[in-house]
Amino acid sequence: MARKTNYKFEKLERERRKAEKKAAKAEAKKAALEAAADPLAAGDDGQTADSDVENG
Repeated sequence: MARKTNYKFEKLERERRKAEKKAAKAEAKKAALEAAADPLAAGDDGQTADSDVENG
């Protein structure tokens, strides 16, 4: 005999996965905004191409 489906559990699992995906997307967006706002936080050494040319 087949098992009875648990629709409530399945719905809660879908909602949980959707919430995790939404949170991950929001975190990625936040990190991208922070990287764009602070270019030194992205791992640059503080040197730009123009400063290399000026230093000779």
